[in-house]
Amino acid sequence: MRTADIEITGLSAGYRDNPVLRDVTAALPGGRVTALMGPNGSGKSTLLAVLAGILAPSAGSIARPGARRPALVVQQQSVPPTLPITVAETVAMGRWAQRGFWRRLTRADRAVVAECLARMDIADLAGRRLDTLSGGQRQRVLLARALAQQSDLLLLDEPSTGLDSSAQEAIGSAVREAAASGVTVVHATHDLADVRHADHCVLLRGGRVVGTGEPGVVLAPVA
Repeated sequence: MRTADIEITGLSAGYRDNPVLRDVTAALPGGRVTALMGPNGSGKSTLLAVLAGILAPSAGSIARPGARRPALVVQQQSVPPTLPITVAETVAMGRWAQRGFWRRLTRADRAVVAECLARMDIADLAGRRLDTLSGGQRQRVLLARALAQQSDLLLLDEPSTGLDSSAQEAIGSAVREAAASGVTVVHATHDLADVRHADHCVLLRGGRVVGTGEPGVVLAPVA
């Protein structure tokens, strides 16, 4: 069965005295890849934060099927050199949503971690410290952690920005595979190529939806 859509109705959200999203209404197709497109400050990251449940809307609603916690991959972050965490330990954190913080991982959990490491082609980096990796390697690790969560909603905030072509290809392939398995994927981007590879597009400008639908149709006025 096809995964149900996410329905966003009259959504407004922001930070303190800074409203960002204004009366956003859109449908995000379930089990498909939706690209959130727009210039910096258009509200892409804010919408992802609301979908992830880490920012409460000031108005409106989101009707989302399923009860699993969304998996969120943020933009590249530096890793403090004082944080002695390995790649495998980072990916294993994705299982905390299922197991809790203090419960030991089961054999099934470890199998999921191993599968996600292999899926992102980083199994050979499992014992490496996260702070020793390149930006592309680190972003693959963060996506592997999100995949290990086994959520039905995967959210990504410009995951391939600034990465080399091989890392971009690996991330794009993993995103398409996730959608093919029934996961609803929503990713923010300003890259037209990323949008064209998506199944659906929501164009934001000034915190409002100014276009939604198939990427080719939405991009036509801005191409």
